[in-house]
Amino acid sequence: MADTKRFEGYGVLVTGAARGIGAAVARRLAEEGARVLVTDVDPPEAEKTAAALRELGLTAEALACDVADRASVEAAVAHAVDAFGSLEVLVNSAGRCTPDTPLFEDGPDDVWDLDLDITLSGTYRCCRAALPHLAATGRGAIVNIGSVNALQDFGNHAYSAAKAGLGSLTRTMAAHVAARGVRVNLVVPGTVRTSAWEGRDDELEAMRSLYPLGRVGEPDDIAAAVAFLASRDASWITGTALTVDGGVTAVNTGFLRATRQNRDV
Repeated sequence: MADTKRFEGYGVLVTGAARGIGAAVARRLAEEGARVLVTDVDPPEAEKTAAALRELGLTAEALACDVADRASVEAAVAHAVDAFGSLEVLVNSAGRCTPDTPLFEDGPDDVWDLDLDITLSGTYRCCRAALPHLAATGRGAIVNIGSVNALQDFGNHAYSAAKAGLGSLTRTMAAHVAARGVRVNLVVPGTVRTSAWEGRDDELEAMRSLYPLGRVGEPDDIAAAVAFLASRDASWITGTALTVDGGVTAVNTGFLRATRQNRDV
């Protein structure tokens, strides 16, 4: 459990918070004193996450929220404000990633559209609904969850394009809302051990050698970065992308391994 209480008195809304990164973010901010609304398209799992936080003596509620639906998003924001009295932090963790077809040209329009709608447009909808309330507090912060897929080819065309779009949206929105006292930043995770990798432990183990720090990420690694950017410790930081990826985008480990092997011959 976090030792600090940087979010005492804060109202927080986290999307995609039933499990994985979103759940870890909800827990970390609640541990630091926030009142957290856990939202997700899976209401029973969202309630499980919120209930687990309440069992720890933390303040959390759960609510169904489909970020593809404007009315659902606006209802979630209104619920957070009504329940907590204010909304200081929005964390956009909801996203959708569909495996690519073997041939690029076989990718269906509906899959492309839905991945972008959930991952990119969903973030837009949440920010649009939350901004008046965030601005009213004088300490509002938005943290978007991006991906290293926006920086290099790790597959998943639609998801990658959506995450790249989040980088641009973060920068432009940060400039647009700065005068209203709201900061907007992006966390860029590498491979993180979540339910998306369930049953694929061999793949995760194989990836370890690609990461200079020798392991894949855990949801708590991302939650710690989110907590920093959402807090007043980052009060002079906006429009930035914080890469939390164990060094995978800093070093071409495959290239280095190949060149070192050649030198050893």
